[in-house]
Amino acid sequence: MVGDGQRPAGAPLRAAQDEAGVPPGVWKGQGLAAVALKDGDVVTERQAELLLGEGRHPDADRIERELLAQGKSPEQARRATVLGRPIEHNRSPKTDKAKERTPWLGFDLTFRPPPTAHIAWALMDDQHRRVLELCQDIARDKTLAWLGDAVAEIRWKGGGRLRARVKDGLIVAVFRHYESRAGKPLLHDHAVVSIRARRPDDKGTWGNLSADSLMAHIVAADTLYLLYFMEEVSARLGWAWEPREVTPGRRPVMEIAGIDQRLICWQSTRRQQIEDALPVLTAKYEERQGHSPGERAAYALACHAADQTRPPKRTELRSLTELRKRWRESAIRAYGADVVDRLAERARAAAAAVWARVRPVVDITLAAVDVVAVVYVMRGAFKRHHLLAEARRYLSYVLRGWPHQAGLDEQIVQTVVDDYTRRASRRMMTADLRALYPRDTEDQAVLRPLTRKRSAPQYERARLAAGALVTRVHATRRAERLSSRTRPRAVAAPAALRSHPRPFHYAREASRVLEEETGVDTVEQTRRTLEAAAAKLQDGIRERAVAHGPRPQPAPATAPPPHTQQPGTEHTPGRTTGGVA
Repeated sequence: MVGDGQRPAGAPLRAAQDEAGVPPGVWKGQGLAAVALKDGDVVTERQAELLLGEGRHPDADRIERELLAQGKSPEQARRATVLGRPIEHNRSPKTDKAKERTPWLGFDLTFRPPPTAHIAWALMDDQHRRVLELCQDIARDKTLAWLGDAVAEIRWKGGGRLRARVKDGLIVAVFRHYESRAGKPLLHDHAVVSIRARRPDDKGTWGNLSADSLMAHIVAADTLYLLYFMEEVSARLGWAWEPREVTPGRRPVMEIAGIDQRLICWQSTRRQQIEDALPVLTAKYEERQGHSPGERAAYALACHAADQTRPPKRTELRSLTELRKRWRESAIRAYGADVVDRLAERARAAAAAVWARVRPVVDITLAAVDVVAVVYVMRGAFKRHHLLAEARRYLSYVLRGWPHQAGLDEQIVQTVVDDYTRRASRRMMTADLRALYPRDTEDQAVLRPLTRKRSAPQYERARLAAGALVTRVHATRRAERLSSRTRPRAVAAPAALRSHPRPFHYAREASRVLEEETGVDTVEQTRRTLEAAAAKLQDGIRERAVAHGPRPQPAPATAPPPHTQQPGTEHTPGRTTGGVA
């Protein structure tokens, strides 16, 4: 509640927040009306202590006084302010395994933009800073609303084994921080979600949220937040986004195009500290185990290196104005005033180059094939929320900040589930690509050489598999066009981007452009026919040229400028096709 600073004993909360340079927390969520709060109300110390510390009504003191005045006993008055089961139940000797049960009343969701957004927020003028903070607010609130509407479940009946949707929504206390432990710019929000929520019954009883449901959708929520943040920044500032490969062979991250990459190293000092400590831990692992670490062990070693190099929280308190002044002076000393002063100008120039080659069009069939290939190679067996997270990553790679139509991610996932998956167990599914390769005797034989290439990183293998399947889709469509069979093709474009908006129509039957009788033999036969026709045509041209003599040749056309997309070109999602240095 007071940032990363140390709050003096006895100091009022608001005074400590002013001294630490952080704004006061605010209440968010659709469940605030159930506890007599409104969206945007300031989080007081007593409200946080009651709701997030004791699981009671935020206005419990007033409710207790009124009940005591009515003649209720102190125990009855206190019990009336408890939302759900009292936390004293966990400490009762009658409770099973009472010593092993620790009451918990909330959990922290951290919303953090990409590094280039931190750089622009810290080094540009106040107008850009306020716009980026507004984009952060909108993206965070939309993500919290999705979690409350589509994900959050409450324990109900059967000793808490059953689940049901919450009645009102989530109750969240949001606290904004401005810097990292290393003192570098790090705009991020801590959203403390209360575990208490109302059950969907007529009595209005309270219960505990199911942590399993929310934790399972954390990655899907993170990708949705990033997608919303990219769209807001592009709409309000006109900037575009491009993928940046942090580690070769690993999943890229989306960054603002045109921001000098050297400033990322200036801002992300923690990464360099982890990379310096990692070789020592890796050498000890190899000496102890006798082999180099695999993917799981390498990730565990990286987490261990992060814990070892984690600096303590600062004790010196600074305001945001002072922090921004110091950050700007530090960046100018490192890279010069020209780099810092021209950040907005270069971002706009880079955005113009990106928009010239990026089409705001999403082919649902190609998106579904790409998503199922990546998730299958990365996980093998998966659930729906894994597909949802990858579908949102796909949209961010393809659209680069263009707005997506509401529900488009769910349509991609539904296409995957309907057309390209089969049941693997009672709760899991896996890829089923017989619609693409109907004549393979072994299921999904085309992916096995790619998925078993253990020398390549896992995400690189996933991209190879996705590229192979997308090529298959294009080959099948080409064969259908050559055979004069017209097939509908589902392409989604945001209506807001058209001069004359038209509704988006989608049908599962229309999006399936692949017939089971279309196989490799059909495509190969079509290719041979075309080659024979082309050879005969060339022979006729040569005969006419010998008979009538040479013809004057036209002047060569001027080559198009670099990074300019020709009409009808579609770039492969997830790959960088160029940029502005």
